[in-house]
This record gives sequence, structure tokens and C-alpha cells, in this order.
Amino acid sequence: MARTYTLYNLRIILVLTLGSLTFGYGFSVISNTIGQPGFIQYFNLKANSDYTNAITGTINGLYCAGALFGALHVGWMCEARGRKETMYLASAVNVVGGALETGSIDMAMFLVSRFISGWGIGMMVVLIPIYQAEISPPNARGFLVGQHGTWIVLGYAIAGWVGAGTYYSSNLSFQWRFPIALSIIPPLALAICAPWIPESPRWLLTRDRREEAWKIVKRLHGGTAEDEASLQYAREEFYQMTEQVRVDAAAWKQGGWRGMFTNKTYRKRFWMGFFIQYAAQSTGAQVIYVYIVSLYQNLGLTGGVPLILGAAYVTVATISNFVGALLLDRVGRKPLLLAGLTGCMLSVCLETAMIAEYAGTTNKAGLSMGVFFSFCFISFYGGGIDVVGYVYCSEIFPTTIRSQGVAWSLAGTFLSTLVYVEAAPTALANIKWKYYIVFICLTFVNIWIFYFWCPETRGKSLEEINALFGDEVVVHFADATEKQRHELTAKVLAQDEKHEFASERGEGVEGASTTTALKV
Repeated sequence: MARTYTLYNLRIILVLTLGSLTFGYGFSVISNTIGQPGFIQYFNLKANSDYTNAITGTINGLYCAGALFGALHVGWMCEARGRKETMYLASAVNVVGGALETGSIDMAMFLVSRFISGWGIGMMVVLIPIYQAEISPPNARGFLVGQHGTWIVLGYAIAGWVGAGTYYSSNLSFQWRFPIALSIIPPLALAICAPWIPESPRWLLTRDRREEAWKIVKRLHGGTAEDEASLQYAREEFYQMTEQVRVDAAAWKQGGWRGMFTNKTYRKRFWMGFFIQYAAQSTGAQVIYVYIVSLYQNLGLTGGVPLILGAAYVTVATISNFVGALLLDRVGRKPLLLAGLTGCMLSVCLETAMIAEYAGTTNKAGLSMGVFFSFCFISFYGGGIDVVGYVYCSEIFPTTIRSQGVAWSLAGTFLSTLVYVEAAPTALANIKWKYYIVFICLTFVNIWIFYFWCPETRGKSLEEINALFGDEVVVHFADATEKQRHELTAKVLAQDEKHEFASERGEGVEGASTTTALKV
């Protein structure tokens, strides 16, 4: 019987995806906002002026800067205060940022609120995959953590369709304020549902709160006295988690924060996580999406058609993300990500050729192919890159540095996006389609780096992934033979009985690495 997820796992994952939706909708809503006549008129943004290009770049740049700050903030708080407390703060910051954006009376207020909103979504995009990875069983982790990317892009799609709908409103203020106001709903819903979400058992173990951790692990596996198989899986995982946390904590004490930079295996993982997120953005994904309406306008489309196509663009991304999540635990991380990077590179090549040749012309076939290749791009990106990146970065770090590692990885997203998106308005206005050649070249190089540098992590527990980087793994269950599994199981049960006996006598067990938390 293989370990798989329970309805309890799934319920937690789906509640946490409200945080993913917060990021996706909040990040995406500006794409349509800057194309709304009401927004352009209210802030006096004339088409193709230097001022407008500078303001547009600043709107997106400050958002990315805030997101970078939020991501790094989570790296500290998630470890110091726990996943759940961090989730409450992230929800509050997103609600405040969304409210201020909605009520902005001038550009200065709008820019400040964009930074605050960016801070909030930066916290969410780091926190959620960490949380999801730490409550997911190994053989379903790809699918469950993959929901983070799927719901992010669902947020994109919702923002796209809402923006397309409000475009036809005669109330110019409603056109752009209402879509932004909706960004408050997902984080508010997450805060309301948070009391029903357990704390991460792995974080609890780092704080020596083993009794609480065991109860959560037992429930995550559906372990009951009547279901011995599920109960045994819970025992095995808890034993493995406890032993690994003990070893990782000892390694952390030796190096501390300095160890993150001096420990060779930690350093490799930090740069690997950063590289994965940088490579994703170096396909040109956010530049294409944030300015997708402008791209379609450059291809000769007018009125509400670019907004409708922009919404359809991210709807396709949602579907491809979900398909990618279904494939992730079967195909593996590396094949899917390599296919995504290659497909995106080829799609951008062909898209660029169509823009260079047919932009500004009336050639319907060429313009239609330009639209088609943009949809090819997002299919490869959603199903091969977006869905893999968050999973991979959440699982390659040991528990003691997972929050800092994922935060640093996502810093790669926001630093890259900050540079690419900030430069985009000016670059697209001056060198036009040649700007996309940068992304083609970068992606070509990144494909080879990923192929030779990054290991496959499919099917391994978070603890067993340490072996891929040369770290010690105290307990192996995934690759154990039947005989070895029986021996390990006997050891778990023996320790269980030992602690139960000690507990009944009110004694401690010297040198033990588990406690009465194993008592069932």
C-alpha cells in the first residue's frame, strides 16, 4: 500500500491555496488596470509618452521591490514565529495593501500602496509552498504543492476576466477600482479559515513540541487504531522527521546563520533555488504577461479584444498548470521543467518573428500566428515551469533552513522580475521586438545549466532529499528493501514501547530522539 494523501491533507491544501490565489490575483490585476481607460484618464497617463512609460515601470517595479522585501521577511518570521502566525500577518498586509490601492486618490498614494501590496504577496508566495510541502506525503507532494502554481494562475485568469468585464462599464472609476478591491477577498478568506489549519509538524519538532507534532502527523495520514497501515506510515514518517530534525539542528548549531553561506551543501541549494526562479523569469514570462494587452495591441487588436485575449491567455495557463501538477509525480521534476524551458524558448522565437515581421501591418495570418504563439508560450510555461518551480524550491532545503531557502529562491523571482519589468516599457518603446531576444538567449543557456546541475527529487521524502546534496540521512524508508523496512519498523515500535513505559513511570529516556509523542 503506497502512502497517499487523505481528505484532511487535501482540505488543508485547498485552504492554503487561498494564499496562492492572493498572489496570483494581486500580481495580475495591474496587467488590465494599466489598460483601462478609467485608470489612464484618472492619472492622466497619455499613450506612449516618456512619463507614462516611466510611471508604468515604477508601478510594477515598486510592487516587485515590495515582494522582495516580503519574501525575505518571511524567511525570518516563518522560522522564528511559525508558519501559521506568519500566515495571519501576510493576510493582514494584503488586506491593507488592497484597500489602500482601491482608495488611492493620487499617484503617490497608489505607488506606496503598490509597495505594501507587493510586501503582502511576497510573503504569501514564499509561505504557501513551504506549508504545503511540509504536510504532503512524498508520492503526492508534486500534485499537492503543484496546486500553489495552479491557483496562482487561476488568480491571473480571474483578474483577466474581471478586467475584461469592467472595461465595458460606463463608470470610469469602477473600471479600475473594483478589480483591485476584489484582491482583498482571498487573504480575508484565508485569515477566516486559518484556525482550522494545523501548524507545520516539522516546525513544531524544531521547537521540541513533539506531542503536538505527532498528533498532526497521525491525523495527516488518517492513522487510527483500526487502520494499522496508515498508523504505521504515520509512525515511520514521524520517526524519520524526528531523527532528521535532530541531526539538522546539530548541524545548524555548529554553523548557525553563517553556516548557510559556509556549508557547501547549503550554499549549493541556495544558489540552485535562486537559479530555478531566475530561469523561470528569464523566459520573459512576466514581461509578456504584464504587457500582454500592449502586445496584442501592437499586433493590431483594438477595443476590448486585447483584454479578452489576455484573460483567455491566463485561462489556458490555469489548465496547463493543473495538467502539469497531475504529471509531476509520474514524469518527474527535471523532464517537465526541461520541456517547459525548451517550449518557452521556441515559442518566444516564433512570437518575436511574428512581431518583427507583421506588427503594424494588416496581414491577418501573421498577426493571428503571433497570438497563437503567445498561447503556446503560456502552455509550456504553466505546465512545465510554473508548476515545477515552487515544488522544487520547497523540497530541496532541510527543515532548519527551509523558510530561508525558499525566501532566497523567490528573491530570484522578484529581483529578475524587477529588472525585466522595470526596463520593459522603455525597451519595448525603443528597441521593440529585439528585447525578447534577451530572453531567448538566457533561456538557451539556462536549459543546459539545469540539465547538468539539478538532481531529480521525485518520490523522496523531504528528509531523504538531503542525500542528493551529500548530507546525512539518518533514516531511509523510501528506498529500503522489505527486510530493511521490517527492521526499521521494529526499531520504531521498540522505541514507541520504551517511551510508553518511561511515560507511565514519569521518567525521561536518556539519549532518545523521540518522546511519548510516538505513543498511540
